[in-house]
Amino acid sequence: MSRAHAAAADGQAVDTQGMNYLTSLPRRVVTVWVPLTVFLIVLLFPFYWMAMTAFKPDGELLSRAANPFWIHSPTLAHVKHLLFDTSYPSWLWNTLLVSVVATFVSIVCSVLAAYAIERLRFRGSRYVGMAIFLAYLVPPSILFIPLAKMVTELHLFDTRLALILTYPTFLIPFCTWLLMGYFKSIPVELEECALIDGASRLQILMRIVLPLAVPGLISAGIFAFTLSWNEFIYALTFISSSEVKTVPVGVVTELVEGDIYHWGPLMAGALFGSLPVAILYSFFVEYYVSGLTGAVKE
Repeated sequence: MSRAHAAAADGQAVDTQGMNYLTSLPRRVVTVWVPLTVFLIVLLFPFYWMAMTAFKPDGELLSRAANPFWIHSPTLAHVKHLLFDTSYPSWLWNTLLVSVVATFVSIVCSVLAAYAIERLRFRGSRYVGMAIFLAYLVPPSILFIPLAKMVTELHLFDTRLALILTYPTFLIPFCTWLLMGYFKSIPVELEECALIDGASRLQILMRIVLPLAVPGLISAGIFAFTLSWNEFIYALTFISSSEVKTVPVGVVTELVEGDIYHWGPLMAGALFGSLPVAILYSFFVEYYVSGLTGAVKE
């Protein structure tokens, strides 16, 4: 037998041994199930703690003798207080409205910018793309000072429009950078054939590029929606009225009175506020991963 055949046989033996490594139950438990169990416990424990606190009566919350990991007498008093005695439904609606509109505006601007930078190849396009991404690295704690001046001059203070117009300042840079990488994975020959057939750049973008870039669009949309939903600094700075606040700001400012923490409604508000994003990720996780890795190949 030649050396090549011997090497191939040795490689096949190694591959077979590697595939058969997890056939025994003890090895699967140690290498797969134990790490997965630990990961799930660490990941899901905050949600479990929020749910337990949201439905636990004040007597058990404040008692040292009560079991902190279980509920003996569940109650809906905290949920009732959150939904009917506070402006939480308004906060939830404000957060949803601002997040959806800001995400839509950011995706539209990011698609146009990413396609222009990646396909039109004008002079300095690479530097423009780098500058857009570097803008994402600027801390929001620095940007909100000039943005507050602009919001005040435009008489938009304490309005939802103030958040809708300021959120794209940190959403567009990263979404543009993400879509640039995804547009790069789309074969340029498809667009060249369309140009030969007489299609315009806008037609190519709408009928060829965007249908192929759906995973990238979903990935950028989920990212933008999540950032908008959880944003705190701008919402805290530009909003003062209780009925216009978003969930992250309203829960912290309205349910904490000095050194008094209303733990039950506070955890219920945090739990209900985190569920929409978790549901969104669960439905589009495959598109999200493929959008980050680039699923279109030559």
